[in-house]
Amino acid sequence: MSEDAPSGLLGAGQIREMAGRLGVRPTKHWGQNFVIDANTVRRIVRLADVGLDDVVVEVGPGLGSLTLALLRAVGRVVAVEIDPNLAAALPATVAALAPAYGDRLDVVLADALNVRTLPDPQPTALIANLPYNISVPVVLSFLEAFPTLRRVLVMVQLEVAERLAAPPGSKTYGIPSLKAAWYAEVRLAGRVSRTVFWPAPNVDSGLVALNRREPPQTPAPRKEVFACIDAAFGQRRKTLRAALAGWAGSAANAEAALCAAGVDPRTRGEQLDIDAFAAIAAARSAMVSQ
Repeated sequence: MSEDAPSGLLGAGQIREMAGRLGVRPTKHWGQNFVIDANTVRRIVRLADVGLDDVVVEVGPGLGSLTLALLRAVGRVVAVEIDPNLAAALPATVAALAPAYGDRLDVVLADALNVRTLPDPQPTALIANLPYNISVPVVLSFLEAFPTLRRVLVMVQLEVAERLAAPPGSKTYGIPSLKAAWYAEVRLAGRVSRTVFWPAPNVDSGLVALNRREPPQTPAPRKEVFACIDAAFGQRRKTLRAALAGWAGSAANAEAALCAAGVDPRTRGEQLDIDAFAAIAAARSAMVSQ
């Protein structure tokens, strides 16, 4: 791996020099692990399948490794950064290394977990190297808050990527898998070695791709479906009749809702897909409204 990257992208030496000059010390609190390999950011942009018609929201741009690659490929990048020093430095980095694309960048100083609005035009894609500790909440909250998002490609801890993309019945299938499936078709798009980061984390990363689809057709509100999912996996080893008793009001109510949805009450949550949970929530809602 070269210390400095060509073509206006950042290499390891430049990343460390910039961090030193800005007085930036990567913190675990904000989950900061900076990408120091230009080939990795090129790969992310390629796999994201974005173009000049796209408005990309990038969460946690850091020193700008991925931002610089995105600006060359898309119409606009809205970079959401929680660290005020990094947010202030990003436009200058772009001006120095990609001056022709500076007008494509917006920087929003904010905690991504609290972002519910963004400047127009609204984002069509979320592409980011996400801090491990907030990756799933960020993906889900952005899909909820920004219906204009059609595609997501994020780099997260490999275990988290596998959970998001897991199919029903697999060992890693659970709450993140189901909630992501409400919004999108999800797949594992690749693996990334820990060596492309500074500082290097203790685990490898994964690229997970989400393509927006219509949510399940159900009269039950999304929040109720998600509450049903949470209850089912809160006591993962129990049958759904037992696990959903608190959510439904009693084990008998849970059994009635399950039967009405065509689900065997002895089933466990990891055996069901998102459509089945939508049907259970709808059956329970119908029972309550009677």
